Amino acid sequence: MKLYSLSVLHKGSTKANLLKAAYDLSSFSFFQRSSVQEFMTFTSALIVERSALGSRASIKEQEYLCHVYVRNDNLGGVVIADSEYPSRVCFTLLDKVLDEFSRQVNSIDWPSGSPATIQYTALDSHLARYQNPREADAMTKVQAELDETKIILHNTMESLLERGEKLDDLVQKSEHLGNQSKAFYKTVSTLHDVFSSETYKIFS
Repeated sequence: MKLYSLSVLHKGSTKANLLKAAYDLSSFSFFQRSSVQEFMTFTSALIVERSALGSRASIKEQEYLCHVYVRNDNLGGVVIADSEYPSRVCFTLLDKVLDEFSRQVNSIDWPSGSPATIQYTALDSHLARYQNPREADAMTKVQAELDETKIILHNTMESLLERGEKLDDLVQKSEHLGNQSKAFYKTVSTLHDVFSSETYKIFS
């Protein structure tokens, strides 16, 4: 079981703004970690942009799951994990992080903030602590289930796109991706391939 990234974003009228993020990319090739990180940022922003206020969803992409929670105040969080990691613990983590973030960072700074300007330093420790879901559950004494919360499950990233939209086009237009990452995406077929450590071993 593995958590790869934990991000906090603000959902604007047309796009999501990354406020803070933490990554564990130790399972990927050293030379490709920057591209993997960029694609995780791109994916997280895209998911928040396409999620309704007050919603929780899990988006499946091969053996990966992206869990998103967007609050009614436009603050959103995304966890990217492997499919073995318990979804309930991911949403517990998102609840905790967004609650903590909203108490420490003034909402006036959310629309224009950036990872460099936002003063919130707990994401790395949360990501490390929650690598073991059983330990994290015990430490935070979380509620056992989220039975009353409707969690939408999307089978692919493409299911989030509007009619006529293509993921390839969004990749090329993205501000989160550098030229190297965009060029690499053209050599693979899915986001699963982007996140695959085996793929990066081939190209590294």
